[in-house]
Amino acid sequence: MARIAIGERLLPGATLDQRLGAARELGIAGIEFTADGLDERIDDIESALRKHGLSACGITMGRAGGWLSADRDKRDRAADLLRRALTCALDLEAEYVAFVPQYGESDLPDLTPFASPVDLQKELLIWLLRGVSDLAEAMDAALALLPVNRGESTFLTRIEGAAFFRREVRYHPNIMIAADTCHASLEEADLLASLKTQHEAISVIYLRDDNGRLPGQGALPFAELGDMLLSVDYRGWLVLAGAAADGESKADELSDCLAFLRRCKLANCAAKLQ
Repeated sequence: MARIAIGERLLPGATLDQRLGAARELGIAGIEFTADGLDERIDDIESALRKHGLSACGITMGRAGGWLSADRDKRDRAADLLRRALTCALDLEAEYVAFVPQYGESDLPDLTPFASPVDLQKELLIWLLRGVSDLAEAMDAALALLPVNRGESTFLTRIEGAAFFRREVRYHPNIMIAADTCHASLEEADLLASLKTQHEAISVIYLRDDNGRLPGQGALPFAELGDMLLSVDYRGWLVLAGAAADGESKADELSDCLAFLRRCKLANCAAKLQ
């Protein structure tokens, strides 16, 4: 059964304790944390999660990059960041680390006819996944590839593209997919069909409306999404995402959003959401 979670940054409150307290009051089951600086916060987060009876659902790498850079040192530093995030996932008992392989355009050379920049990007990503897949397994966390729209990246923009890399690493059980409903709505010919096809390989679905706002503040068919996820018994995480109306989340706005998800049967997919 899927579970509802939220990114820490969306929760109201000036302190970690206040933010997690707000999540508990809203009835949210899990919190997603950003990898930047996370290893220095582990003890505080573990304590706050225990206090409020919450789980760390996963970790996002945010806007971090460099995995497919032409600069080897930059690639090595980026790979190290990914390894550190996986270690944090073990400490927090988080189930996934989600990352966008590359934002923006490639800085790799065009070696056509030997290899285009995209060909080189693919090979670098396959080598990266092969190199960290066993670590992900040892850390008991999935490494989830997150496609974004072509305005954000010229590389991985489709859910099927993420599925391609899973095939290239022989469906390693710790190499998975993350999906964002806003980004996917811009790139997929049929959003629901794409999610349904790959639902068993998807560790997390970010619930964001087509305008980048919270679910229910745009035009995406979340009711149809809820029906589909129930029909396939989706068991990954559903992470509430998107910008608040005035840029700063408030408890009543999040409560209204969760009420909307209940009406869309998405809450019926989610453990602990009252």
